[in-house]
Amino acid sequence: MQRNLAIEEHFTNQGTLQCGLTINMLASGIKYVYDTLDKIDEKLVEVDSPRLSNLVELANLSTIIGNLFNIGIIKASQGLFERAGPHKYQDLRATKLNPYAENIEIKVALEDNKPKGHLPKTGHYLTCRYILGDEDGNYAISKRGEVVWIWELRCGYLEKHHFNVSNTAGDSGKTAVINREGLEQLQIIYFDRAYCPHGPKSQYWQHLKQQASQENLPLF
Repeated sequence: MQRNLAIEEHFTNQGTLQCGLTINMLASGIKYVYDTLDKIDEKLVEVDSPRLSNLVELANLSTIIGNLFNIGIIKASQGLFERAGPHKYQDLRATKLNPYAENIEIKVALEDNKPKGHLPKTGHYLTCRYILGDEDGNYAISKRGEVVWIWELRCGYLEKHHFNVSNTAGDSGKTAVINREGLEQLQIIYFDRAYCPHGPKSQYWQHLKQQASQENLPLF
């Protein structure tokens, strides 16, 4: 599978980047996700197996994407970031090579779902949302495919009130979902409209147009 990528074209104003992140790091992170998943899928298809997205639960797929995105950023950071290790907060650990870098938690969600974790924690966040299209990059809101395409990245600082906490009986455990206020607190730094799972008349698009007008971002 050969992707025709123009990742850098979908980044917004570089001035919104924070915590020592750069466009090159984030673009490298996206490419690492794509390259690794494509290699895995290629081997699976060779042995007449479904693609990875059809072999694991979608929550686990999101975790895999987050881990690969993390590794890709670190590889491109030239030592500015390192891994925190499994199940440790925060995913990206800043090294002492850059005094402006900060520790960052990465959260991943499918389509228009809000990213979530187990507990509400104050700190810097980088969110990544993706859809499942086909291998040629085609995507329709009403039809879920098999191939991962990332449509949005956001970053910023969240407080505990930016999460909705659930711990209801029968639930799989505590969950802390980034709420609408929290998402709007995070700055959109990457947006690929071809894979946006929101319709043109949705609240998402209305907010996007408002932000574009305020920040003079012709991308939207």
